[in-house]
Amino acid sequence: MPVLVGTSVAAAAGEVVWWRVGAALVVALALQVGTNYANDYSDGVRGTDDARVGPVRLVASGLRRATRVRAAAISAFAVAAVAGLALAAAVTWWLLAVGAVSIAAGWLYTGGPRPYGYAGYGELFVFVFFGVVATVGSAYVHLEQVSVLAVLASIPVGLLVTALLVANNLRDIPSDAVAGKRTLAVRIGDSATRAFFVVLVAVGAPIATVAIAPLSPLALVALAAFALAVAPVRIVTSGREGADLVPVLAATARLHLVYGILLASGIVLS
Repeated sequence: MPVLVGTSVAAAAGEVVWWRVGAALVVALALQVGTNYANDYSDGVRGTDDARVGPVRLVASGLRRATRVRAAAISAFAVAAVAGLALAAAVTWWLLAVGAVSIAAGWLYTGGPRPYGYAGYGELFVFVFFGVVATVGSAYVHLEQVSVLAVLASIPVGLLVTALLVANNLRDIPSDAVAGKRTLAVRIGDSATRAFFVVLVAVGAPIATVAIAPLSPLALVALAAFALAVAPVRIVTSGREGADLVPVLAATARLHLVYGILLASGIVLS
């Protein structure tokens, strides 16, 4: 969704270069895949996922050897690097620095000697890299400047993708606490994490959407997506735990998808 929204900002300015759209999409998807494999590998070898409630993880379940999952992560990051290199050659070599930091952040989230995901900074990472950087960067490769509209649009996109991680970490509080994974949810506790989720999807993202209106009035059409926030908010505030929170992830992902489509459409039509 960040690539779609960022591209819509460029399209509104009439500056879309279509091969760059494809390259930016490859970078975003490859970084996401690489980060997921890296997390699976690092959490698996640390034993963090041994008592996991959510979807099956490759290393922890024994479905794949750790070395193969690590190779998959490296391969995905390499694909992102190649696509990013093409964009850097066409736009600015400074994009290489952005890409290198993004890859390092993806690996060090749960990897390395001091993974910041284990210290409660995962939400900040997701907001910055899968929200702001991905959205603003997707617009930048066309406009070749940082657009105020892209920055404003990146905020609600980042808040909603952050809500996905919050829901995931809320579900995993018991197992993460036992494994020594001090996520933000573990640090602030169950009740505060539930409140944080509600603030992100029902307060922060809608307000951030309204803030876009002065530059792109039809962006307000994206507010219609928040009808989809009712179901996950109800589940989270009901006090459900463990596997009963899994539907929140699907519902929040659906909200994020629909919101991104509506926001991008509104920006283009404005």
